[in-house]
Amino acid sequence: MGKRIKKNDSLNLADYLVASASKYPEKTAVRHEGVETTFRQLDCATNRLANGLTRLGLLPGDRCMVMMPNSIHYIALYYALAKMGVAMIPVSFLFRSHELTYILKDAAPQAFIGADPYLEEISRVFAAQGSPPITLALHPPARGGFKDMEAAYAEEDTYAIHPTRPEDTLNILYTSGTTGDPKGGMLTHGNLARNAAILARMRGTIEPDTIVIGALPLYHVYGITSVMNVSMYLGLTVELFTHFEPGAVIAVTEREARTIFFGVPTMLNRLIQAAEERPPKRTSLKFCISGGASLPVEFIKRFETLFATKIHEGYGLTECPVCVENPYDRPARPGSIGLPIPEFSAKIVDEAGKELAPGGSGELLIKGPAVMKGYLNRPEATEETIRDGWLHTGDIARMDDDRYIYIVDRKKDLVIRGGYNVYPREIEEVIYQIPEVSEAAVYGVPHPDLGEEIAAVVVLREGARLGPEEIKAYVKERVAPYKYPRIITIACSPLPKSGSGKILKKEIRKRYTAAG
Repeated sequence: MGKRIKKNDSLNLADYLVASASKYPEKTAVRHEGVETTFRQLDCATNRLANGLTRLGLLPGDRCMVMMPNSIHYIALYYALAKMGVAMIPVSFLFRSHELTYILKDAAPQAFIGADPYLEEISRVFAAQGSPPITLALHPPARGGFKDMEAAYAEEDTYAIHPTRPEDTLNILYTSGTTGDPKGGMLTHGNLARNAAILARMRGTIEPDTIVIGALPLYHVYGITSVMNVSMYLGLTVELFTHFEPGAVIAVTEREARTIFFGVPTMLNRLIQAAEERPPKRTSLKFCISGGASLPVEFIKRFETLFATKIHEGYGLTECPVCVENPYDRPARPGSIGLPIPEFSAKIVDEAGKELAPGGSGELLIKGPAVMKGYLNRPEATEETIRDGWLHTGDIARMDDDRYIYIVDRKKDLVIRGGYNVYPREIEEVIYQIPEVSEAAVYGVPHPDLGEEIAAVVVLREGARLGPEEIKAYVKERVAPYKYPRIITIACSPLPKSGSGKILKKEIRKRYTAAG
């Protein structure tokens, strides 16, 4: 697996970009909206930006909050900050004032870099709370006090990379806050560099002309790791999208010789729908990787048939980017997130922390080189989440006899109906077998006698006609009597999702519980 990193050795994630710029100087690193940037140009751009930001007063050990959509500027900024030894705090450009205020207070960044037209909310927060000493933006408005980010690029295109150590923080990524306030997970240069190298090597031989389709948001750990860092390590070209567009993604797979797609279930569902409406002329997908949320088995079957490829479902979380994935040297198992990747371990434990035998359902624990350093300003939460080096994921899982892992549900999403445990994902899998269903979410609602009742919100495919009673009858025939949903709502609009495409059960409970 290559040279092991000693704890105190100098290590900077941006070394991957520097190495690819040396090896493939004229090869396209990123294509975005008709603009192509070579590895040499990207490396020089990061140096120019690092020089400019240093002159503005940003120093090693500082923090910079970044709120921008996908672009070549975003990638240049990511590696410029890495070279500088500055910790980057990537946040969704869709965040509202409450979320932004919380993160600004918690992280106390020395700089903020955003992009028009996503500056209204942060400007409101700055007006009320004050702003960091350095505030930049792409295409800044005349008012608001933002300096032009493009003007920050200096002329010098060489830069002495700061000698960061493996344990130095590179990214602070805030969890979604489904239970209490969001927490900032600190990922280090060592975490992200080792993770990228392991993933690049375990996925087998990838031809140099393979195009990585970058439709995931780069403020999310999945996009950062699989789209950006692994591509820089391997010297692959990224076809970058500002926003996910199913038709445009399919067009890339038709045009290129070889492609790889990283996505979440929502994206795969929309690609399925687009391909069913207009079958692709050809498909160049070498393989696809699904992460971010559990992928219904029915989606896997449809996608692999339509695109003549294989889906490798994997697993990661903010606190540990990618740690489990279906292997590449043997068949993937539909419904399973796979096996721990090289250098990682996993186990399933009960409430008392005792390891369970195959088949038993309990909390999934992970150990490996990408487990975060801890939560910013949260030593107690860090100690509770990481014990004896094991990350407690909060996900309920089981292993089969071959140690393949299956996510049963989120620990907090477990529904206890009349003393019986019901895992929403199991019921969602059944609902997704109904051809008319596009999206589904199952959850628990309070019940005076049973404690909780099973509820479901379902979005139908365009033009489909199906009633709650028909869905209820379908599920009732296929699961134990205590498991089927008694309360079913047909939603007229897509289910609420996070920026990474994960269905938000917390928002669904708020929005639809009253309907029951």
